[in-house]
Amino acid sequence: MPVATLLPFTATPNRKSASPTSFRLTEKFILLLVFSAFITLCFGAIFFLPDSSKLLSGVFFHSSAVETNTRTGPDSSDPGSAGNDERVLAKIKNDHEKALLEAKDTLQKRPDEIKKDILNDKKKLLSEAKGHGGNDVNNLPFVVYHRPPGATGHEPLDPETKERRAKIKEMMKHAWDSYRRYAWGSNELRPVSKTGHSSNLFGSIKGATIVDALDTLYIMEMFEEFDAATDWVEKNLDFNVNAEVSVFEVNIRFVGGLLSAYYLSGKEVYRRKAVELGEKLLPAFKTPTGIPWALLNLKSGVGRNWPWASGGSSILAEYGTLHLEFMHLSKLSGNPEFAQKVMNIRKVLNRLDKPQGLYPNYLNPNSGQWGQHHVSVGGLGDSFYEYLLKAWLMSDKTDDEAKKMYYDALQAIETNLMRKSSGGLTYIAEWKGGLLEHKMGHLTCFAGGMIALGADGAPSDKTGHQMEQAAEIARTCHESYARTSLKLGPEAFRFDGGVEAIATRQNEKYFILRPEVIETYMYMWRFTHDPKYREWGWEAVQALEKHCRVEGGYSGVRDVYASTPNHDDVQQSFYLAETLKYLYLLFSDDDHLAFDHWVFNTEAHPLPVIKKDKTDIPNEVE
Repeated sequence: MPVATLLPFTATPNRKSASPTSFRLTEKFILLLVFSAFITLCFGAIFFLPDSSKLLSGVFFHSSAVETNTRTGPDSSDPGSAGNDERVLAKIKNDHEKALLEAKDTLQKRPDEIKKDILNDKKKLLSEAKGHGGNDVNNLPFVVYHRPPGATGHEPLDPETKERRAKIKEMMKHAWDSYRRYAWGSNELRPVSKTGHSSNLFGSIKGATIVDALDTLYIMEMFEEFDAATDWVEKNLDFNVNAEVSVFEVNIRFVGGLLSAYYLSGKEVYRRKAVELGEKLLPAFKTPTGIPWALLNLKSGVGRNWPWASGGSSILAEYGTLHLEFMHLSKLSGNPEFAQKVMNIRKVLNRLDKPQGLYPNYLNPNSGQWGQHHVSVGGLGDSFYEYLLKAWLMSDKTDDEAKKMYYDALQAIETNLMRKSSGGLTYIAEWKGGLLEHKMGHLTCFAGGMIALGADGAPSDKTGHQMEQAAEIARTCHESYARTSLKLGPEAFRFDGGVEAIATRQNEKYFILRPEVIETYMYMWRFTHDPKYREWGWEAVQALEKHCRVEGGYSGVRDVYASTPNHDDVQQSFYLAETLKYLYLLFSDDDHLAFDHWVFNTEAHPLPVIKKDKTDIPNEVE
């Protein structure tokens, strides 16, 4: 195109004058001339690009007629396309002249008028954003991001430990690659069938394995896989679903996983997604007492409890396992409501009488009274006690209420539930209306690690005693593995009828890749450096590889006492989030996710300690 056609001011009359204002007019003319030349140069350069006419018209000027032509018009090889090109070029010329005239008008305005126009345009853009659903979650307060120490670790110096750690990373890669190949975007993987698997715990939210595995990928320095997961989260993780979800499971896996990924990587998408989901969970607290419902429809905000839960009660381990995540949600969103909701749960609990100092597993959210008097440190109760201790630790040991509640509860557990078998194995029984059931669940095996973690904060005369208790529980749980054919622990094991640490009922003999025993090994190694914990962990690795690894990932087994495994065909998301992470940390140095700076939520998602010492800037969560 001839350059002259883009210069509508080539015949501009001479504006020189002897008047006092002549210099200003000349100055304006020169500015307009420079501006015109600049635009001409830009358009001239763009025309060297392929299909530049469509680029200019469709992108810069958004002409509806031209956009229609570029989408549905004839191919450029069509004889009629030349006429279309002429119309496009004429359109460009007109738009260019219009732009130059607008620039001329702008240059004739006073500086204060130009500034006012800019401010008005900004206000208009903000109002349009809000009108299109721009919410607080997209306008979160500015946060100074500081990555706490130990997000990634060093290679162990010991060759054997280094080799074992590398093996666990290879196991993670096999589990992840299998999920990515056969079930990408689904909640979980069926490794035998090589298809996706979904649980009703998450409603129609997708990608549980992706979100659960984020931090494990990061700490293992599998950054290519982490970036692929981040891309999926940005484009596909959607909470705008008309579906009922488990508040507990969605919180520990999705909210916890997103928070942890944010603190490890600093990627803003994770903070935004975590707060968005947290806000969708808030309606669960709309009960007369503020004790949240177990189940919530994310769209309608209508909640209810599990129908089997003691007359519509909420469950201790579910409403008691929100504290860590919700405190961080308040910190990252500037919204105090998250913290207020979980602090209110404590107020309700502290007003109630505890039978023998114990917390029953059921609490009615309407009446605020206990349901059935069933107490367990395993299923239905477990992580409530864990979160009392960790709330104190995460607060930089300033949450004295949580500390007192934890140590009081632990004393009641020791007095009423801890027993020793005739063979010398310490176990934690279950309490039903004052009667003990001499059964210990695999879930209860986390308690060894919890007691070890809290031993240092106990009164000085109790620290050694609690470390002994933790070691005894770790030994009992190891025995539950060692006494099976597959060397993998059953879902529950008993201490009655002449048996010890053995499952006697068929529905308790399964193993679903659970992490709790490995979790306790990891804590016990960190606090004692007794090599037996690493050896016990390696025994578990060998059993997992031999009996749970299949071509399409890792599967649970239905009977750990059978001579050969019968796979259940599910690779649980917590296998990547917890089991493999705890194994990896078991063979890592102590400064990798050091306990001084990190606290693990009950799904093993590391959250930073909220430092109160303002001089400790690198470790501070602002």
